Amino acid sequence: MASTRRIGAPDAKNRTVLLDAAERLMLEEGYAAVTSRRVAQQAGLKPQLVHYYFRTMNDLFLEVFRRRAEEGVKRHAEALESPQPLWALWKFGTEPTGAALTMEFTGLANHRKEIRAEIARYAEHFRRTQIEALPGLMARYETTPETPSPVVMSMLMTSVSRVIMLERHLGFSVGHAEALEYMERQIERLEGPPRDEELKAVISPRLPGLD
Repeated sequence: MASTRRIGAPDAKNRTVLLDAAERLMLEEGYAAVTSRRVAQQAGLKPQLVHYYFRTMNDLFLEVFRRRAEEGVKRHAEALESPQPLWALWKFGTEPTGAALTMEFTGLANHRKEIRAEIARYAEHFRRTQIEALPGLMARYETTPETPSPVVMSMLMTSVSRVIMLERHLGFSVGHAEALEYMERQIERLEGPPRDEELKAVISPRLPGLD
């Protein structure tokens, strides 16, 4: 039977503080450090408040992930609307903080099926959105037979950026320079050099409390 225990309001300030604290712990010490006591300590709140706002630690992890994922959905949409969408998507995919959190949540997903399902759901959303948008975006550019198709370009940008960011987080970089050079050469052939000022607003993380 579902619990009838009272849960704190989803827009409460303390709830946001707890989410910030849990994410900070994940980035600094890894997901194994995220316990109700450690989160409360990091947030400067009483431990019982963690379970006032989140019934279980699984609920807390899910909300940390969803909050970051929803921020990613917004930034991804902005990237597709930017003057240089391919550069914006590439910069978005190679943002280090996102890669660090992705690695932690991937590890956590090995033990929590709900996290695994959420990662798959959002990943599929990003992939489908890109594949639907890229044909129209790439139609603006002069292509050659060697230019990757929109689907392949989407797969390359996602896969290469993710592997490079995760491997950097592990502490090695063999082959990264060559892969980066190849991808950025492909994008520059289509969109020209990146105009960093126009891309800055799209690629900068804007999660409240962690900027």
